[in-house]
Amino acid sequence: MTTAGQFQHELETAFLGKPWYGKPISEIITEGDWKAAFNKPAGSVHSVAHLILHMTGWTEEVISRFQGNPAAEPARGDWPEPAEPSEQNWHQLVINLDEANSNLIKAMQALPNDRWDELINDQREMGEPVTTYKELVYGFIQHQIYHAGQIALLNRMNHVS
Repeated sequence: MTTAGQFQHELETAFLGKPWYGKPISEIITEGDWKAAFNKPAGSVHSVAHLILHMTGWTEEVISRFQGNPAAEPARGDWPEPAEPSEQNWHQLVINLDEANSNLIKAMQALPNDRWDELINDQREMGEPVTTYKELVYGFIQHQIYHAGQIALLNRMNHVS
């Protein structure tokens, strides 16, 4: 299996499959209703919608890095604010994350297998860049799973409220 194929499998398992840690991200983010997704329970910093926007933005940033662009914060910002709460806006958030994941898989498949150990274009590093494409994707998948855990907790908090 190619490196891109291995990472595609990992990403699809985390988002759609049967990951070792429990429910896939796609199921976690849609467990609550759309109204709860825009709610920030007492003591929380983010809503589910806010986290999904953050996850989508970082997915788009990883795609940008695969296209050879310099590493930066996401074009939409690190923590963009969600649009007004509505069922339509909620569905669009979920669609945008799904589309970003599909586009990331395409970007990974386009990278030749012999380039996965090359350093990405990251001028932000002090000195020489140290992140390879492999490390970028490993870290990205971990990032998404971390935030899925936060969403699972918010879903529980919203359900109890």
